[in-house]
Amino acid sequence: MFAVQYDGFGGPEVLHLGTTDAPHPRAGQIRIRLQAAGVSPVDVGLRSGRTPMSAQLPLPHIPGVDAAGIVDEIGDDVDDVTVGDHVFGIVELARLGGASAQFAVLQLWAHKPSTMPWAQAGAAGTSIETATRALDLLDLRPGLTLLVDGAAGGVGSIAIQLAAARGINVIGTARADNHDLLRQLGATPLTYGPDLTNRLDALGVTRVDRALDVAGAGSLPELLHLTGDPTAVVTLADFTAPTHGVRLSMGQLAGQPDGRHGLPAAAELFTEGRFRVPIDAAFPLEKAADAHQAAERGSRRGKIVLTVDDVRES
Repeated sequence: MFAVQYDGFGGPEVLHLGTTDAPHPRAGQIRIRLQAAGVSPVDVGLRSGRTPMSAQLPLPHIPGVDAAGIVDEIGDDVDDVTVGDHVFGIVELARLGGASAQFAVLQLWAHKPSTMPWAQAGAAGTSIETATRALDLLDLRPGLTLLVDGAAGGVGSIAIQLAAARGINVIGTARADNHDLLRQLGATPLTYGPDLTNRLDALGVTRVDRALDVAGAGSLPELLHLTGDPTAVVTLADFTAPTHGVRLSMGQLAGQPDGRHGLPAAAELFTEGRFRVPIDAAFPLEKAADAHQAAERGSRRGKIVLTVDDVRES
């Protein structure tokens, strides 16, 4: 099969399109013929060699943890899909990649709504499950007010929609040029940066019940002040969290023991017209280096995604 690969760590230029053996699903897994794959910050960190997890990677490595495509092979003990179904989901996380290829094996999945574009489906998986996990930890109840710090990026833009669907009043911080996007997704926008208390006062907001830090930009002391309770704050990106008594959520997928409830819930919301995956930029698979370069700059407005059209094995 054809696949994006790298043989050594470095910048986006180490990526190339080559050939390798196609994977096959084990029990509880499915294989898809790829239509789209997300490019996430974790992919960038692994490829650069800047994260300790890079040492776990056998080389050459195929990046990508999010994928969508057409089921073409089914492992044992799987009874919720048939060959030909359109699905989206997440590869086996222990492999730390494998999605940017002609075929990919999924560990977690849901059926793709027929009207959901492949690009949105391919970029959705880990953002949905990460956001769902964080919202579950915050014990949200209808009528509460949630502040999402860093709301226009890949995870933040998903979190505000899933929270709004739970009946939560959502305030999201972002740069001014992303405020229209936040309004479209169901959040009240607030300018990103320090001094959140005064800017909330200007909005007439008198209470913040819960806070989710997606940006990891040092806002935890302010979020603690606003909520008055460290258990009311969760961060996905600030590793100083333990010093503040705040929970740092990373590593495991959402809620249920098998980690799957976020994906089908988001698919249902999409069908109801209450959810979408904002796409910052899309690139063909053979332009993976350009996609990684865009992700390295930091997606400020949704997800970066690779799409598969007429790539052929060389």
